[in-house]
Formats: sequence, structure tokens, C-alpha cells
Amino acid sequence: MRPDPTTGAAGSEGPAAVLPAPALPAAVLWDMDGTLVDSEPYWIAAEHELVARYGGQWSDELAHQLVGQDLLYSARFIRAHSPVTLEPVAVVEALAGRVAEGLATAIPWRPGAAELLEELGAEGVPCALVTMSWRSLADALVAALPAGTFAAVVTGDMVGAGKPDPEPYLLACRMLGVDPGDCVAVEDSPAGVRSAAAAGVPTVGVPHVVPVPGLPGVVLVDTLAGMTAARLTELARLAAADRRLEQVASF
Repeated sequence: MRPDPTTGAAGSEGPAAVLPAPALPAAVLWDMDGTLVDSEPYWIAAEHELVARYGGQWSDELAHQLVGQDLLYSARFIRAHSPVTLEPVAVVEALAGRVAEGLATAIPWRPGAAELLEELGAEGVPCALVTMSWRSLADALVAALPAGTFAAVVTGDMVGAGKPDPEPYLLACRMLGVDPGDCVAVEDSPAGVRSAAAAGVPTVGVPHVVPVPGLPGVVLVDTLAGMTAARLTELARLAAADRRLEQVASF
């Protein structure tokens, strides 16, 4: 006879055993644009505006190829697909300036993101911001939050290789002193989930502007609305188990 899961003994009677809650992640690693804040529309509008200023025409199809990408990569892509002649760094600065103006009025939180961030802070779970936005733009978000909300901040201008390369997430883990496999990343873009998964971080994908592919070590959800620290922990465990199954299958 199998043990009764409510008593812990086969056929015995007594009070239900209280199982300990799974340990929370060692850290939660957050993407910014499209995951924490709904800033992707600002980026896309800025791209349309910049290209139009040079007499070209931009499309959402082209813009969607840049969601979550390294900003210098995006700048070079814009130059290659439009009449824009600015140097890549100047393209990034022009776009980031317009996005900063949009964020200055109010932070457009994605559903459930602010609440989950607050709960994780209350539970003592370190959080890191891992974004391809440059430091000046990330600082605008960090400055609007309580001090200590993020124990580490990794921005696109801090790394030699941006998302989808694993470097941003590996750097965040080193800064926090944690093992990637003990953390969970929250991402909204194909480049982002590939970056986190390649770094060995169990990943929760929350598609927003573009679809997110199913990958080993990635669990997809529709929204963070109603998400709790406990539920995020469960999803991280599922993502980690999925990665282990894939590793066994490919052995």
C-alpha cells in the first residue's frame, strides 16, 4: 500500500503532515523592456520616427526582429534596412532618448510585474535587472523604485556580447554570487529566453510583442498577473526539470 500523502504512513490515521514549501530561487533575473515595463511600443515608435526623418519607411515586421536584441546590433540593422546614416552609437542614443521621454511621464508596468517584484523583495529574494537597454535608460527605472530593489544591474553597454548570447545572465549571476541553475529568469523575447537558457538559468517566458519559442529550460506563461513568488518557484522547478530531461534525451 502506498503511503497516504496526507499522513505520511500507509493506512495510518492522524493529522496531515505539513510539507515544507519549496525553497525560493537564489535570485530572480528580470528583463526590462517588455517584461517589467511596457516600453517596446516606445522603441518601435522611435524607430519609425528616426527612419522617417531620413526619408525612409520602417515597418513593424522589421521592428519586431529587434525586440530584445542588443542595441548596437539593432542600430546596425536599422542602418542596413533604411536610409539612416547615423553611426550605430548615435542611433542608439537617438532611440534611447525618445524612449526615456516616454518613460519620464509614468512607468508603464506590465501586468503583475510590480506586484511580483515587491513580493520578492519582501521575501528577501535578490533581484537583478538584465537588460539590453543602456545604463542611462535602466537608471531611470531603478531611480523610480525603492532603494535596493535590484541587487545588481546588467545593461547592454556593460557586456561584450548582448542577448541572445549568455554573457548578460552569466554576468548577473557572478555579480550576485549565485549559481545560474539556482535562479530564475523572466523574459519576453526570443533573444532574451535564448540568452537566459544558454546561461543555464531556468526561464519563465512571458510573450508580449512577439512570440517566444519553446526551448529546453523555458516555461511559457500568458501573463504575470496574479503571479506569486511561490508560483514562480514552481515554474522554475518545471523549467529546470525540462532542461534535465532534454540533457538525458540527448546523451
